[in-house]
Amino acid sequence: MLNTAIIRTVDFCAHRRWIVICGGLVLAAIAAAYAITNFSITTNVEALISQNLPWHQRQLAFAGEFPQQGISAVIEAPTPEHATQATKLLAQELAKTPDLFRSIGQSDSGEFFDRNGLLFQSLPDLKKNLGGLAQSQPLIGQLASDPSLRGVMNTLSFAAKGVLGGQIKPDGLAWPLSLAEKTLNDVLSGKRATFSWQELVRGRPPDTTQLRHFIEIQPVLDFTSLQPGHKATERIRETAADLKLKENLGATVQLTGQVPMNDDQFSVISHSAVRDTLAALLGVLIILWLALRSWRIIVAVSLSLLVGLSVTAALGLAMVGSFNLISVAFFVLFVGLGVDFGIQLSVRYRTERHERDDLYHALHAAARKAGTPLALAAAATATGFFAFLPTDYVGLSELGLIAGCGMLIAFLCSITLVPAALAALNPPSEPEPVGFKWLAPIDELLQRHRILVIAGTCLIVLAGSPLLFHLRFDFNPINLQNPAAPSVVTYHQLQKSPGSSADNAEIIAPSLDKANAAAERLAGLPQVSRTLTLSSFIPDSQDQKIAAIRGAARSLRSALHPRRTQPAPSDGEVVASIRAAASELTKVAGQSSGPGPDAAKRVSALLTRLADAEPTVRDNAAAAVVPPLAADLDLLRKSLDPQPVTIQTLPPNLVRDWLLPDGRARVQIAPKGDSSDNQVLQSFARAVLDAEPSATGPAISYYESGRTITRAFIEAGLLALAAIAVLLYIALRRVTDVLLTLVPLLIAGAVTLEICVLSNFPLNFANIIALPLLLGVGVAFKIYYIMAWRAGKTGLLQSTLTRAVVFSAMTNAIAFGSMWSSEYPGMSSMGKLMFLSLLCTMAAAVFFQPVLMGQPRNIKPHDHDDDDHLPIAAE
Repeated sequence: MLNTAIIRTVDFCAHRRWIVICGGLVLAAIAAAYAITNFSITTNVEALISQNLPWHQRQLAFAGEFPQQGISAVIEAPTPEHATQATKLLAQELAKTPDLFRSIGQSDSGEFFDRNGLLFQSLPDLKKNLGGLAQSQPLIGQLASDPSLRGVMNTLSFAAKGVLGGQIKPDGLAWPLSLAEKTLNDVLSGKRATFSWQELVRGRPPDTTQLRHFIEIQPVLDFTSLQPGHKATERIRETAADLKLKENLGATVQLTGQVPMNDDQFSVISHSAVRDTLAALLGVLIILWLALRSWRIIVAVSLSLLVGLSVTAALGLAMVGSFNLISVAFFVLFVGLGVDFGIQLSVRYRTERHERDDLYHALHAAARKAGTPLALAAAATATGFFAFLPTDYVGLSELGLIAGCGMLIAFLCSITLVPAALAALNPPSEPEPVGFKWLAPIDELLQRHRILVIAGTCLIVLAGSPLLFHLRFDFNPINLQNPAAPSVVTYHQLQKSPGSSADNAEIIAPSLDKANAAAERLAGLPQVSRTLTLSSFIPDSQDQKIAAIRGAARSLRSALHPRRTQPAPSDGEVVASIRAAASELTKVAGQSSGPGPDAAKRVSALLTRLADAEPTVRDNAAAAVVPPLAADLDLLRKSLDPQPVTIQTLPPNLVRDWLLPDGRARVQIAPKGDSSDNQVLQSFARAVLDAEPSATGPAISYYESGRTITRAFIEAGLLALAAIAVLLYIALRRVTDVLLTLVPLLIAGAVTLEICVLSNFPLNFANIIALPLLLGVGVAFKIYYIMAWRAGKTGLLQSTLTRAVVFSAMTNAIAFGSMWSSEYPGMSSMGKLMFLSLLCTMAAAVFFQPVLMGQPRNIKPHDHDDDDHLPIAAE
């Protein structure tokens, strides 16, 4: 009945060709208009996995209670002073745009840390630093009373006289003079120069935490845009440019976080999707020419493909509302898979047209012989995709729904539009047989050594089966993003910095006391580097520290608050002070050698050149040393008047990030080791979950989502195999024939995964969709062969069927190969694994399955026009 319906459909469409073609074009136009008007890609990555899962509900609940800011602006500068100033300027300016930014917070800088920063030092370090300030009191007083280049030179002269007077050792000037030498060299060579007084006081280069500050930003997102945070991120970059942070302070502003990373990802995907689809279409046209050798037949198949693509896109949007990161691959999938039915029918038509010059008779015979295999292949392929509907991986579930419907639409287009277009275009008859006659010797060789080929293949596959235990799944979604994207580059840089990893675990405890207890317990895990709660922001030994600071403040008060300050110097006064400093340093150098004297000699020469230079050069020198001096003096005044730090005195935005109004408190747990290593992150997530099953956070979500997706594919794979097996049994009515169809499919799947292990190619969230593709394409190819074999056909390797299968596989390879070159690693890995699985399943279908089946049960002669009883699709 099915074959009869297909034959009648093909006959009707061929005779009513213009009605069918016009109807198809109108339908395509309506569908394309709907798809273009309603096209959207969801930017909510949380929606890719079912929100009903316990771990996902914990994640959503945590995000609801402690909203993550979305954008982290990372400000870096050559000196601590410039980093602090750039961060302050940018935060103040961004706060003036509430329509784009809901909140702006300085997580590690600002007024609170300026005033209380000394309390966060260890008590021994604090006492050491305060002692150094006390010894520097005369110098501080000199600088505070004359904060200019003249004052700096006079202070340098004062220090040099201290060396000459024996109060300071000669090598004691080596460190400050080395900093001065670098600054002077930059000034005299016309480069942008910097000088850090904090670095001078500490006696060592600043660490990364002093040169880098963060602004945590919660942007207003526009979800109607493909890049919801684009306006916010662009405003941040424009503001940094307008403030001239790079030119004036040497500061760079880099953005990372969920919002800019998602925006970068969707930008690459949207660009790749269009480019890859167009590349796939072009490649398919080339393969179609090689397969069909007639532009008229190619036009017929292309018409079917384009109508099917438009209708499937419109239907997909109507069913799911918008595409996601996974289902957007449907475009390339449809081009690769949807053309298969058109190629099968067209190659069969070419064979019939070679034997029968009458076009309608050839179409009728092609439908009679190819109809049932095509229908069964379409049903099996769609079943393979539909098997993913009940899984918790919503992204793949939606792709399965769209692609499954697409396979049925592609089949319907092939038996309607292809015959109609062929009848309208009337391609010339085929002068030569269609097939691969030159493969006849290989065909005979494989059949002659059938047992050896089957046994050897099975032994090789079984020998490699232990490799499957080493199959890796990369559950970190960051690895699917373009590594060259600025937000991803910044993310990886932070991962390498101690204490800056974003791959943390989180807990919500009933109270701060219980949060502290949980933090102490979890800190003992070997996989944990540190734990944080709100209490971590309360310094210890505050009474002792405050007493020490106030004692130093009393001795430094007169130096920091001079009764009078010097007026701004003239250029002549500056030159005189520079020459005086150079002279004193020359005396220090004398005839001796060593780090101090040698540095004094070099700096003296540079100061002489500075004194002889144009006034603008001295202005540049003043710009390098005076503004940070003024900022550090002001910071020192603030820091010498700290207030006891309690939860009540902490900044409100900081408290809200760690403590809820109802008393519940947050615990953050950081992994030990390289968190970009999946093994490290996986071990960390397991350890935390074992100790605290309620844990959530990025590390837990990555780990649990990997488990969810792996489980979804196992469940869907088993369901697909069972459903396809039932379908095949209904159609074939023989268990042995079902096994002959499925065994090569399983072998192809095993070989694909074994090659992945050998090539160290991991599965991930994106490329794992190659597995349902393997089921769909693989079962289609094998159905064609089993149906031909059941009909008594021999020499399958050299047949028309193999030509159709090979060129169909080549169209798929071209389509998926276009994805391989994508800039988006997720899409690229998807194309790579699809290409590999396609090669394996084609080899299993073309070379292994005919050998596995052996000689048909009932060998039948070459079928002619009057053999109406033959429902097969091979020659």
